[in-house]
Amino acid sequence: MSPIVSAAAEHLVLVFLAVGLAALLGLPAAVWAARHPRPGAYLLRAADLVQTIPSLALFGLLLPLPLIGGIGPRLAVIALFAYALLPILRNTVAGLASVPAPVKESAIAMGLTPRQVLREVELPLAAPAIVAGLRIATVATIGTATVAAAVGAGGLGTFLYRGLATLEPNLLLAGAIPAALMAILADRILAWTENKLSQY
Repeated sequence: MSPIVSAAAEHLVLVFLAVGLAALLGLPAAVWAARHPRPGAYLLRAADLVQTIPSLALFGLLLPLPLIGGIGPRLAVIALFAYALLPILRNTVAGLASVPAPVKESAIAMGLTPRQVLREVELPLAAPAIVAGLRIATVATIGTATVAAAVGAGGLGTFLYRGLATLEPNLLLAGAIPAALMAILADRILAWTENKLSQY
C-alpha cells in the first residue's frame, strides 16, 4: 500500500469516527433541544463556543486531560467530534422547527404518540436539513482532520506538515489534493442525498 493511500485511509477513519460520534450524540441532543428551547439554547451556545477556538489551540487544550488527551488518534477524534457537533445540532433543530404545527397536530389527532410523531412525521420531514448538517460537518471535518497530524494521529496532514518543514511542493500536493478530492466527493454524495430527500 502506497504511503498516500495509507494516509488517506487513516484520514477517512478519523473523519468517519468523528462525524459518526457527532451524529450519534448530536441527533438525540438536537431533538431534546427542539423540545426544550430554553435549555436547548445553552447547548447550542456551548457548541458555538467550541467553534470559536482555533483547531490547534483546541488540540493543545485537550492534550493534557486524563482519558481524553495524549498523543494519537483518540485526541484527534474527540477534537474533530467537537467541531462536527454544531452543524448537526443546528440543522436538526432547524429542520424539526420547520415542520408545520398543523401536520403534527393532525398526526396527534390520528392517535400517534409523541414518539411516533417524531419517528414517522417530524424526522422524515426534517431529513433534508439533517443531511445538510451532516454534509457541512463531514466536509469541514475532512479539512480540519489535516491538523490531526500535529498530535500524531496520522492522516493526510502528515504530508502537509512534512512539506511545510522541508519546503517540498510535492509533499504539500500529496496531502492537499487527496483531501480536496475527498471533500468534493463527500459533498457531492451528501448533496445528492439531500436533494433526493427534498423531493419526498
